[in-house]
Amino acid sequence: MKIFTKMIPVMLIVAACNKEETKPYDHPFFHIHVQNQDTVYVRYNRRDTVNYNVYYSGKLQFEPITVKYSVTPGNGLQAGRDYELINTTDTLNFVQGMFERPVRIAWKESPLDATKNNNLTITIISNSKNYTIGLPGPDKLQRSLVIIKN
Repeated sequence: MKIFTKMIPVMLIVAACNKEETKPYDHPFFHIHVQNQDTVYVRYNRRDTVNYNVYYSGKLQFEPITVKYSVTPGNGLQAGRDYELINTTDTLNFVQGMFERPVRIAWKESPLDATKNNNLTITIISNSKNYTIGLPGPDKLQRSLVIIKN
């Protein structure tokens, strides 16, 4: 037992010496998703307003950050008939303490032509701080959100 209690401090010192120093990832970015998915479905007869949030992942900022985005319908969807964009501008303002801002879409019930593209795509285009758009990595996942009306 004495040998074991003498070995514990030695084992701890050896383990501490072998521990590699890891640097935490500290690079801010913007992304858009719904429940961590970048593609979601909406029924053709949906009649409500939905917030599709753009998220800021990073440290608290003290200056506002402006994010520019676009909403692009497929050739089967038409604003006013199938949906209405509630936001009045194509920018979102992230003020101090805000980590998510909504792109608001009011869905309208309307029949669909299944032979056409019934997707609505929200894409983050740029931001005033030049932070990464989409999840870090070569694929830039969650840069866009595709909403499929079916």
